[in-house]
Amino acid sequence: MKAIVDCNSFYCSCEKVFRPDLDERPIVVLSNNDGCIISRTDEAKAIGIGMAGPYFKAKHLIEAHKVEVFSSNYNLYGDMSWRVMEVLKTFVGEGNVEVYSVDEAFLDLHGYSGTQLQRLANEIRDTVDKWTGIKVSIGMAPTKTLAKMANKMAKKNKTQSQCITILEPEEEIIAALKTTRVSDVWGIGRKYADKLNMWGITTAWDVRNLSEEWVRKNMGGVVGVRLLKELRGEDTITMKDELANKKMISTTRMFGTAVTDLCHLKEAVASYTSRAAEKLRRQNGAACMISVFLVSQEKIESPNFKHGPTVNAYTNLPQPTSLTNELIKPALQMVESLFVNGKKYKKAGVILSSIVPDDAIQGNLFEPGKSIGRSLMEMMDNINFSMRGNVVNFVSAGTKKTWKMQQSFHSPLYTTRWADLRQVE
Repeated sequence: MKAIVDCNSFYCSCEKVFRPDLDERPIVVLSNNDGCIISRTDEAKAIGIGMAGPYFKAKHLIEAHKVEVFSSNYNLYGDMSWRVMEVLKTFVGEGNVEVYSVDEAFLDLHGYSGTQLQRLANEIRDTVDKWTGIKVSIGMAPTKTLAKMANKMAKKNKTQSQCITILEPEEEIIAALKTTRVSDVWGIGRKYADKLNMWGITTAWDVRNLSEEWVRKNMGGVVGVRLLKELRGEDTITMKDELANKKMISTTRMFGTAVTDLCHLKEAVASYTSRAAEKLRRQNGAACMISVFLVSQEKIESPNFKHGPTVNAYTNLPQPTSLTNELIKPALQMVESLFVNGKKYKKAGVILSSIVPDDAIQGNLFEPGKSIGRSLMEMMDNINFSMRGNVVNFVSAGTKKTWKMQQSFHSPLYTTRWADLRQVE
């Protein structure tokens, strides 16, 4: 058996943990730059606030119903996610937990069956709520695909199922398949769902009854056959270990206001490079290549407003490195080559790629060692991690940072900054 544990309205739930006065009140969390709604509570859904829509379009509803609004607080959400995942590991062991996303995890429940599953699900739900304050929905079934289906059913009717759905007897699985639209099946995207609907295949049960030959030809070959077998109860999608080292690291941000000045653009890219280098050092890696891209803004008068074209450049570094100063220099050179005077820029990003282990770099007899530079970077990382907010940074990253993205409704860093620690009176 497999299970998936999914946190309910995760970003909103994280905010509610430290604001019990918001219990049962409508809440929304906004994306970077306070642009779109990326999380909402059931109460917010009930008054008609849509998902992924622009904040300004829903503002009249938000103000009319006194909806609480928060800017994204990823430090808080990341820390709360880690806490939830650690709780799950206490039940099934670290090797049986696959962290699928910031708010979801698959569990391998080999050896559990019958009433054991219900008892385990109840205990997981109650313990996560008690230890972290986060409410979860749990779906259990013989395969990952069926478990995702069960989880969706649990989230749809939280009162009746108490956020738990277990698909174990064959009759229950068949009943679920017959009521699940193809668009709700994990692994079937919108375009494939539209195609299947055109062919009269509208439910997961219809997909399960297709032949392997037809699926292989029309639904992506081996991937489609794997999905078919999963719907038939054959466990074909194995648990995956967490990817410890990334092959590519990027830092990209929207600007709070359009940037027209080269100096401010260089400050932003230097800041993003510093952040990417910090991530790189955290996995003891070194980059062989650095890329920079800039996104311009079209005229607002345009009837179909959208971001302008993306321009980019890359540099192969003379030697793999993780030192921020060695990465900032080529990044700023590329910004100068890409910048066009008079244009407005809304976004920029830095990408580090061709990453190799830091301890496998070939030394150069004709260059001084970098032990001092690495020690300095390690010291900076330790200070910034303990104090938060990048209190020590390169001057090229600027001090005022007028280009920073808007976060007008940002909540405190309750769990990662001493000054923001919640006080109980």
